[in-house]
Amino acid sequence: MAVALRRPTGMVAFSIVWVGQVVSLIGTEMTRFALALWAWQTTGSATVMSLVVFFAFGPTVILSPVAGALVDRWNRKLIMMLSDLAAGLGTVALLLLFLTDNLQVWHLFVAGAFTGAFQAFQWPAYSAAITTMVAKTQYARANGMLALAESSAMVVAPLLAGTLIGLLGIGGVMSIDVVTFIFAVGVLALIHVPQPAISKEGQAGRGSLWRESLYGFDYIRRRPSLLGLQLVFLGMNFLSAFYLALMSPMILARTGEDAQVLGTVLACSGIGGIAGGLMMSTWGGPRRRVHGVLGGMALASLLGMLVVGLGRSLPMWAFGAFATMFFVPVLNGSNQAIWQAKVAPDLQGRVFATRRLIGQLTLPVALLLAGPLADFVFEPAM
Repeated sequence: MAVALRRPTGMVAFSIVWVGQVVSLIGTEMTRFALALWAWQTTGSATVMSLVVFFAFGPTVILSPVAGALVDRWNRKLIMMLSDLAAGLGTVALLLLFLTDNLQVWHLFVAGAFTGAFQAFQWPAYSAAITTMVAKTQYARANGMLALAESSAMVVAPLLAGTLIGLLGIGGVMSIDVVTFIFAVGVLALIHVPQPAISKEGQAGRGSLWRESLYGFDYIRRRPSLLGLQLVFLGMNFLSAFYLALMSPMILARTGEDAQVLGTVLACSGIGGIAGGLMMSTWGGPRRRVHGVLGGMALASLLGMLVVGLGRSLPMWAFGAFATMFFVPVLNGSNQAIWQAKVAPDLQGRVFATRRLIGQLTLPVALLLAGPLADFVFEPAM
């Protein structure tokens, strides 16, 4: 008689998913590093590099409300698997174009928009899945582990990519990325992701797809504390987008396109994130989560991004990048724990997607402004 295998659940299942994401994120960051270097060597334009980020990010923001509504309707595990698969297909397309000497800059825009559309589903699905997979007391720990995964990739990927580009070329790095996506999807297939129970609020929010897509806005509007918190992120994300888009081209421009220096700075950024993620996963953040949000924002800005912008040498860039990412897990983990505790699990797809839209609404505008301002205003003036 066949014996049915019981799939892992709870924190064990989450830890398995976490391992898959670590591997996948390393592959993704390696490809991102390789393609950023290729784009800079091809064009030498900060505007082009900021546009690459814009086209990857724009669809994620625009589609977030609809994606959130569908996350609450559909199987969250399936959505997570399809999102990872779509990202892998985008890499495969770019790899084929590169290997046939047909890759052009606009291909990065198209591929970024394609994967960005699926990223709109991935983030609310993963965020909502945490709530149903682990106990409430483990939210901060789980969020700290996710931050640790992202930061680990930022450390390992630039160092690996810098080495492997010399050995295997950009095509070899992208091929490794494809393998990591397959691994992540396979890991997801092994675990069980519970669907949330239907709450009274969730039942009241049911309706047409259009109504459910707009429900998150009404939910947040009726809760001034959550709305105020998200408006703080709206302003902060607008300013941090300039840092996101311009740090790499600034360092390449000031070092004569030295990929080793850029890789070192990015690695220091990741080390800071690892340290912050470890601290958050063991400490759990301050008792009053809002103190973690506001304090983390202030310290990441003053000790991190400001130092990178004022820096003229590797030590200052490395310190600023480390400090920036050290405090990010604190502010993001504290913020995430607030929302996970306040919002019913069957509403989190819609509410989290809307929250992402509000918090990042100005990011596409900032990304469009960053490159031209650097190329045509501030750099000539300085």
